[in-house]
Amino acid sequence: MLSVLRNRAYRHLFAAQVIALVGTGLATVALGLLAYDIAGAHAGSVLGTALAIKMVAYVLIAPAVGAIADRLPRRTLMVGADLTRATVALCLPFVDQVWQVYVLIFLLQSASAAFTPTFQALIPDVLPAERDYTQALSLSRLAYDMESLFSPALAAALLSLITYNWLFLGTVAGFLASAALVVSAVLPKTSPAADTDHTEPRAGSAYSKATAGTRLFFAVPQLRALLVLNLAVAAASATVTVNSVVYVRDQLGRGAADVSLALGAYGGGSMLVALLLPRVLARISDRTVMLCGALMLTVVFVALGVLTAADSGGGRWPMLLVVWAAFGGACSLVLTPTGRLVRRSAPPEQRTSAFAAQFSLSHSCWLLTYPLAGWLGATAGLQWAVTVLGAITLAAGLIAVRLWPSRESAPVEHEHSGLRPDHPHLVDAVRAGNGWRHRHSVPGGLHAHP
Repeated sequence: MLSVLRNRAYRHLFAAQVIALVGTGLATVALGLLAYDIAGAHAGSVLGTALAIKMVAYVLIAPAVGAIADRLPRRTLMVGADLTRATVALCLPFVDQVWQVYVLIFLLQSASAAFTPTFQALIPDVLPAERDYTQALSLSRLAYDMESLFSPALAAALLSLITYNWLFLGTVAGFLASAALVVSAVLPKTSPAADTDHTEPRAGSAYSKATAGTRLFFAVPQLRALLVLNLAVAAASATVTVNSVVYVRDQLGRGAADVSLALGAYGGGSMLVALLLPRVLARISDRTVMLCGALMLTVVFVALGVLTAADSGGGRWPMLLVVWAAFGGACSLVLTPTGRLVRRSAPPEQRTSAFAAQFSLSHSCWLLTYPLAGWLGATAGLQWAVTVLGAITLAAGLIAVRLWPSRESAPVEHEHSGLRPDHPHLVDAVRAGNGWRHRHSVPGGLHAHP
């Protein structure tokens, strides 16, 4: 898997991603301590609101970025986002009002909503070979999981030597280093197909461009399936993120340190699957892997329901660790191949819009499931939370199976925006709003240009 790092451009971009993730992890720890200093016992509500603001920024800003991405050099957009994040992080130690935290968090996460989809859409151009791109997706999944384990440990070690305000400087350094690595990377020019497609200025209103990626998701069957797969993953990850502390401290009566162990089990399961997937995806289709992952989540919810209903027993703690690891592995089965699916489903001229739509729509699911997991667990009890979220996961998995065509030769109806009217690919297309609509069979039932 590490052979893909021989590509200098990807190596620099991957290093930028890892360093920025570590900086973000340090900021997460420091923000919790800052909230406690400002709000005291109400720090939890401050952090909860900050998390909601983060999700709202992701949902609203990513599509807007997709609308203007074709007008800006990708390097400029990514470096500008990193510099914005560094500036915001530099301001955080000086705030003394809750509203200031909310404003800065919105700016910080808006910049992240600009950086991440642009980064995701760039990697297929840097690594055009399917095998290399699959390895890159697994490395990216590993980076996210390692960050969730490594950053809190690093923050704890640093806090034994310095005050938490200095952690924000680590975040600033991380974003500046990320910007420097993006600048140093030799990025490919726009793909040939996209160059051909842009011989004319792209038409359409700002709203049309901002919603182009979302409309693509609703037009292509595989991407419609991905919409509901995102909901299944969000239901499972919300259960782990929101209710881990309740299971460990309240249900099992264990210490605070065991909360980290439970979250580590989730990350460990995800990492193990991410390591194995490149070889699996060389033999098994994305459809099979992702749908199996979604349906596996339902089985894990059943196991969690059994654990939740059990009143006592010495095996409940090991069982929770196994269930959390299984959640992580099943989520990774769905999430890791997602980039391959989006890349194959979107024409080159819409790739950034498609990744921006995936970023926005997936976080819309989390915006729904995070409060649902917390509210149900607190008011109706954990058993009801498991039942409702498990039912959502089962329904999402079954709908995805129905939406995703199983035949490789299934014709796919889809829409293009940005192609000139005499483009050879539009020979059988009809006008549809600001774009062109047609259908044809493509490998894997996915959209691809020759």
